Amino acid sequence: MESFSTVIRTASQEQHTEAETSTFMSDLLGGRLGVDAYARYTEQLWFVYEALESGAERLAADPVAGPFVRPELFRLGALERDLGHLRGPHWRAGLSALPATRAYADRVRYCAEHWPGGYVAHHYTRYLGDLSGGQIIRDKAERTWGFARKGDGVRFYVFEDIANPAAFKRGYRELLDAIGADRLARQRIVAECKRAFALNTEVFRELGAEYPLSA
Repeated sequence: MESFSTVIRTASQEQHTEAETSTFMSDLLGGRLGVDAYARYTEQLWFVYEALESGAERLAADPVAGPFVRPELFRLGALERDLGHLRGPHWRAGLSALPATRAYADRVRYCAEHWPGGYVAHHYTRYLGDLSGGQIIRDKAERTWGFARKGDGVRFYVFEDIANPAAFKRGYRELLDAIGADRLARQRIVAECKRAFALNTEVFRELGAEYPLSA
């Protein structure tokens, strides 16, 4: 019998691939967009992680979501430092969410408030993605726009409190395998993972409309 972490990974692979290969992300990683597009993307991340982390403390004691609430993963402070570097000290004044970003953050917040299993789905798709594929984005950003290695501008992707990311990810998958959810609840979590990737893809689509390659 497949482990739950394997079921989640394989079931959402199509949606995951669609998000990773979106036109916007392909152009960004290919160095075909300017640093403003990267900054705009970073702004959208702020809204999603604000929704994820503002509800974390409330869920810390929850039997389903609580084991996943790990302060060493929190990204909001690093995002704010990056935005200060990218947009200047008054970055909050110009902060705006795309419609797709608002929908994404609203869904995360709803799950945080009403459905711990759904929160885990969003937690998994974001944080494990940051620890894995996010490192490709960091490397490209450093080389394309000249950010200092693991410095301001890319701190979102630097997990200073996780000494061994591979071991951490193994432990995270073990938590998924042991999650306190019955079969039906696990099926709902898998479906929410797919939804999370779809929401993320829609953010990329709207970013691509703002930054068409021909512009």
